[in-house]
Amino acid sequence: MIEVDFYETEKGKCPVADFLDSLNGDQAQKVAWVIELIQSIERPPGKFFKKLVNADNLWEIRVEYQGNIFRLLSFFDGGKLLVANHGFVKKTQKTPKKEIKVAEERKLDYFNRKGISK
Repeated sequence: MIEVDFYETEKGKCPVADFLDSLNGDQAQKVAWVIELIQSIERPPGKFFKKLVNADNLWEIRVEYQGNIFRLLSFFDGGKLLVANHGFVKKTQKTPKKEIKVAEERKLDYFNRKGISK
């Protein structure tokens, strides 16, 4: 099973928590439900969780709610710890490169602070 955790900056800021705080209650509840689903079943459906192509081993948690599409970009630290590090509302068919870049930079920061080069 996968354990989901949220990335924190060196100063203790949590970008995913900030993103979730920006959503209304029902939206945040749906995101939380999808995270719980990913953590509770062996193989989460691709509808909710998939690996991004053309990205540095990033995965996305996918949530649709009342016509809105929310994404949490994430990476694995080891085999079972998934670190969600960037959330945004998706408005285009493809995941925007600028959103991928933010997630890749945070991933690099995470591992650099752990003393692991990735």
